Amino acid sequence: MTIGRRAAVSTITTAALGLALTPTAFTQAALAQAAPKRRRHDPEAVLARMTDAEKIGQMVMAVTHDGPDGMPNDETRRSLQELMIGSVITSEPRTPGLAARYSNRVQRWAQDTRLGLPLLMSGDFEFGTTHNVREGTTPLPNAMGLGAARDVRYAREAAAITAAEAQAMGFHWNYAPDSDVNTNPANPIIGVRSFGERTELVRELVEAQVRAYRRAGLISTPKHFPGHGDTKTDSHLGLPAVEYDRATLDRVHLPPFRAAIAAGVESIMTAHVVVKTIDPDLPATLSAKVLTGLLRGEMGFKGLIVTDAMDMDAIAKNWGVREATVMAVNAGADIIMSTGEFSTHVDAVGALLDALRAGKLSRARVDESVLRILALKSDYDVFDHRYVNPRTAERVCGNTGFHRRALAMGVAGTTLVRNEGGVLPFDAKSGDRTFVAGAAQIEPFAKEVTAASAGPVTSWQSATTNPSDAEIAEAVRRAGDADRVLVATYSAGELPAGQAELVRALQATGKPVAAIAIGLPYDLTSYPQVKAYVATYGTTARILRVDQTMHAAAAKVVFGAQPGGRLPVTIANLYPYGHGLRY
Repeated sequence: MTIGRRAAVSTITTAALGLALTPTAFTQAALAQAAPKRRRHDPEAVLARMTDAEKIGQMVMAVTHDGPDGMPNDETRRSLQELMIGSVITSEPRTPGLAARYSNRVQRWAQDTRLGLPLLMSGDFEFGTTHNVREGTTPLPNAMGLGAARDVRYAREAAAITAAEAQAMGFHWNYAPDSDVNTNPANPIIGVRSFGERTELVRELVEAQVRAYRRAGLISTPKHFPGHGDTKTDSHLGLPAVEYDRATLDRVHLPPFRAAIAAGVESIMTAHVVVKTIDPDLPATLSAKVLTGLLRGEMGFKGLIVTDAMDMDAIAKNWGVREATVMAVNAGADIIMSTGEFSTHVDAVGALLDALRAGKLSRARVDESVLRILALKSDYDVFDHRYVNPRTAERVCGNTGFHRRALAMGVAGTTLVRNEGGVLPFDAKSGDRTFVAGAAQIEPFAKEVTAASAGPVTSWQSATTNPSDAEIAEAVRRAGDADRVLVATYSAGELPAGQAELVRALQATGKPVAAIAIGLPYDLTSYPQVKAYVATYGTTARILRVDQTMHAAAAKVVFGAQPGGRLPVTIANLYPYGHGLRY
């Protein structure tokens, strides 16, 4: 097997391992690679050799499944060799070396087919490759943290680091940046995944990252078109709908996608959201009015349209995977994301093949999509560089230079919202006892507090995200032995009442208390009496993905590092967009 690396990896890795580079020098070096535009393999010639089954396989992206050794199992092999799947999103390999070996194995299986077409390897790297490869990679700020930092250089640098690590592990395709404008504070699924509530900020950072990814040689994917930022329902659990008019859509939600298209983005992901002003009956993923009429027709997008996961309840419970798969392709989607069990991949491929053979899906529609897919594989040199070196992945991913730059981004985004009476910063060298309390993901934050403080640190976490009266009393009792208190709160929407009561009870002890919002920045509205409040944007909704860099940055700010963040959202009637204190 020949081990190859794309030129972009070498370029970025050189910069990545140069630990003394300044941010500007790093960015210039890391983004030196020109956007890929070579086309060594003629897509039309490849298309002419393909059977119907091979074409349909290219139009389905399947999640892989693992064996006991953490490597892809036989069902994954069957997906590639029997269903002839053309792209995959991996289950979450634990380390960079394992991810690289994983990528090589599935690419080898794909090569051992009649045409030997390479796979597009994809990942959900919204806050760096850590989003999917949890150990040995570099956690980067969530989008809202970058929005709080207010510096396009950080956005570019985050994209460059993500691209370097992703490519070293064999990935070609990233489902980022999130391009939703988070205008609804109660949004249960976007939140800190968005750069903020203002269209111009989101537009600017989306465009910067799209250009950075293109220069670095990684496919980016703005999502969720035409916007998921004003929803009240999590599309994993139900079907959201938005009621705003066409003028609001054009003014608020579409500009980030327009900017991405102008920047040359190659892929856009659909939203399982009914945008009533365009199509009152169907979610964007299934709507020809949205995908063909709006995205392709009005906005002129010529690249690849990929659906969000088709087994999410918004789609699966209302139409079923088979019917929805055909509807999405007829609406204009090029690739169907299949993230369920092997049987769902069989259903997706079977539904499209049956529709093609029955005349319910035209051959022209299929060929159009397959040509786009093959062209993207050629443009990004996947045909000739499908394998990677696991040792290179281990060396590049999570290197000290990347971690140092990530922490700088995190401190730049951490926002000191309130500091009445100078509660913060705590003295890191005093030896004072610090008590850390909270209701979710406390240990990662407490670990960072321990690293930042010379004094002893103890921590406590409630059994659920809504502490009981008895648990709050226990927290207050434990705080009695401390000199100062940090209370971390987390919400995916409205803060549970028990967390607000926990903050109030600890505040009533009379000890110096600072509240740290480790997820959404809106928690302060539930306990407005607290004297010190820091927003970190560090934990995402739904499955509580923890951004360790933002926890580390928050700990540094608590103990004296200068906070750089300005609110990328409004906190009710308390603090405006753009607010941020300094020491």
